[in-house]
Amino acid sequence: MRKLLQSFGYAVLVTIGLIVVLLLFSSLMIATDLTKQELIDEYANEKSFFYFLPSGAEVHIRDEGNKDKPPLILLHGANGSLHNWEKLVSELENDYRLISFDLPGHGLTGATPQEDYSNIAMANFTREVIGLYDFDAVTLVGHSAGGGVALRYALMYPREVDAMVLVSSSGMQRDEGDSPGGAYALTRSSIGLSLLRYFTPKFMLASTLKWQVGDPDNFVTDEMVTRYWKLLRMAGSRDAAIKRYSERHLEPPLEPILRAVNPTTLLLWGSQDTVIDPKYGIEMNTQIIGSLLKLYPQAGHLAHEEMPERAAIDIRQFLTRALYTQ
Repeated sequence: MRKLLQSFGYAVLVTIGLIVVLLLFSSLMIATDLTKQELIDEYANEKSFFYFLPSGAEVHIRDEGNKDKPPLILLHGANGSLHNWEKLVSELENDYRLISFDLPGHGLTGATPQEDYSNIAMANFTREVIGLYDFDAVTLVGHSAGGGVALRYALMYPREVDAMVLVSSSGMQRDEGDSPGGAYALTRSSIGLSLLRYFTPKFMLASTLKWQVGDPDNFVTDEMVTRYWKLLRMAGSRDAAIKRYSERHLEPPLEPILRAVNPTTLLLWGSQDTVIDPKYGIEMNTQIIGSLLKLYPQAGHLAHEEMPERAAIDIRQFLTRALYTQ
């Protein structure tokens, strides 16, 4: 009888231990949604404002820099936000008017009523934002997926774009073996995408950020990782990300029509880019007529954040020629 009780006691202890382990695992791995208001309180600043567009979406915008100078429209990459432009804005604020905003399904804009997160929808969303201003034409500055949005916009509305700056831009058809790793690997299967709805551990975002850049020890901070982690968890944003990734194969390809891109274009690429290999920047440079490619040996996928001073110099030099010699 005593042995039976001892065995029962051990079984209870093991069960309790497993429950504790599962609870700890859940707290580490499963991340709940956050409300938009609590994230606004933390990540909006005195330059932020929110505006309801004709489509019904509420966009988070910052309008900074010199309002008497040419306007630059800043388009962040996938899973990013307008915060990714802060370093570059600091470098260029005396020379340009700098308008950044969170794209649909991202940042403090979040999910939109139409639930359309394609490049074409984002280009039209961008046009709605630009329509808030009285600009004849603008310069589009896009990073990664934001570069794809800029390219789509320039192809759809060529007369409205003076010039483009594309940083590690999407747009080229990538080889099968060049699919990105890190958390991006989960987006390549329906099971992985389903997991992303709740399985959003902070350490996975940290490792993905470190994998993207040239000098992770001196670039990635806990504050940066926390911002990505929290903004991705805004109510509706993970569902938007899942929809965006699951429908990306429906996007009309850009590569076959890149020769039709009209605006003068500067391409900036980190030579250590592990997300979109520099070979695609070299190929894009041959496809876009008259484009200029600058490679940064020390940078990865986030060259405009890793080397903002160098990027600002190159952008200034390029736009001096592109805008003032037209």
